[in-house]
Amino acid sequence: MQLALWIIGVYAAICLAGYALHRSFIYLPDPERVPPIEAGLNGVEEVEIKTSDGANLVAWYAPAKEGEPTILYFQGNAGNAAGRAIKIETMRQGGNGVFYLNNRGYGGSSGKPSEAANVADAVAAYDYLTGRGVEPDQIVAYGESLGSGQAIQLAAKRKLRAVVLEAPLTSAVDVGRSVYWFLPLGLIMTDQYRNIDQIKQVQAPVLIVHGENDEIIPLAMGKRVYGAANDPKRLEVVPGAAHNDMFEHGAWSRAQDFLDDLP
Repeated sequence: MQLALWIIGVYAAICLAGYALHRSFIYLPDPERVPPIEAGLNGVEEVEIKTSDGANLVAWYAPAKEGEPTILYFQGNAGNAAGRAIKIETMRQGGNGVFYLNNRGYGGSSGKPSEAANVADAVAAYDYLTGRGVEPDQIVAYGESLGSGQAIQLAAKRKLRAVVLEAPLTSAVDVGRSVYWFLPLGLIMTDQYRNIDQIKQVQAPVLIVHGENDEIIPLAMGKRVYGAANDPKRLEVVPGAAHNDMFEHGAWSRAQDFLDDLP
């Protein structure tokens, strides 16, 4: 009996630690603030957004050419804008605008990330764009990996031209279970990013682009999110691509074709 109580106590302590620390496993920020020009980007300005709760968000903004959409970019769980300069420049080809939001704790933005804060900040970024004259039907929410949750939840709250999801997860709980299968993650995780449920609220056209050999977010997850999405929707599986090299395998050309095909 004493052994059983000891095991239960240890397991309970592990669960409490998991509850207290789970965000440190979800978010891996690079806090360095780098000007766009130092990352090799011309024609991109650094802007700041002050949130209603006092956070200061740092974003990079390249306006679109006349008649072209603006890609509102939500990042994955690690790095910052400077680490995605090549992707941003690729997106700008053809005249697209790009607005890259550094989440709280990333790229010079203040505060600490959480699902609630990230979604609220996604809305703030959208409202900043419309405040600068970008029409809602010219804004494309682009969610990379964990950022797919921000894109999906924004799309449920605001009008968009389209939603593009790069390697979306079904939920953070599902990803965590692949490693921490012995923990009740559905009970101890506050930030769950339940894309598989929330995408059902999205009415904008949806594109899912997923690497065939994704070793972090399995392709099967992307297919499940696609299956739960409303029409119109498209799934593009990128042959040979893993999680972090999709652009090297032509993922953006597929996204551009999808945007060009929109009515």
